[in-house]
Amino acid sequence: MSPPPPQPLSRDLVLEAAIRVADRGGVEAITMRRVAQELGVEAMSLYHHVPNKDAILDGVVDMVFAAIELPRAECDDWRDAIRARASSARAVLSRHSWALGLMDSRRNPGPATLRHHDAVLGALREAGFTLPMAAHAVSLIDSYISGFVLQEASLPVMTPDDVEEVAGGILERLPVDELPYLTEMIVDHALRPDYDHTSEFGYGLDLILDALDARRRRTPDTAT
Repeated sequence: MSPPPPQPLSRDLVLEAAIRVADRGGVEAITMRRVAQELGVEAMSLYHHVPNKDAILDGVVDMVFAAIELPRAECDDWRDAIRARASSARAVLSRHSWALGLMDSRRNPGPATLRHHDAVLGALREAGFTLPMAAHAVSLIDSYISGFVLQEASLPVMTPDDVEEVAGGILERLPVDELPYLTEMIVDHALRPDYDHTSEFGYGLDLILDALDARRRRTPDTAT
């Protein structure tokens, strides 16, 4: 059976190829030549669909935003809507952590990016947040998500076995008498069979949402 004919080149295919390139080598790996190689075409072919590298960078940011779940307008509790969006953002950005530094640096946001920001602000405003408080909330929540994703990307532990290996190795070299609280944390927390470091994201997010909700309930004069 002969192989299927190649798919006609399009802007979306170019951007998807650029994302694959960045997933392997980071945002600095995105060049017209490398994206063309990913697609098996000449670099000049790309210019029929994207005018330059900046257009690719703008496009991949918009695609990343498009992959993140929007807060559901029909959700009864704004915290549930924002929590679902935050969990989706964490999952998407964990796959494309190179996008973190890129998302806030682009000056030409695409339609998916604009819809995303509007939906997040809408969930907060409809819940009764003042405009200044909504701005504070977005900044705080997004900073938390970005920081957590970066921390996870740097951690030497991914599974319970990794935690046991790394924490156990530290414990073997630890001067227990000199560092009793760190020893306690490793023995009675990190090495517990039911400990799952990935659950820390939800715990921290709930603290943030609870604090924002408490502030939201104050009068508008003190909620800035």
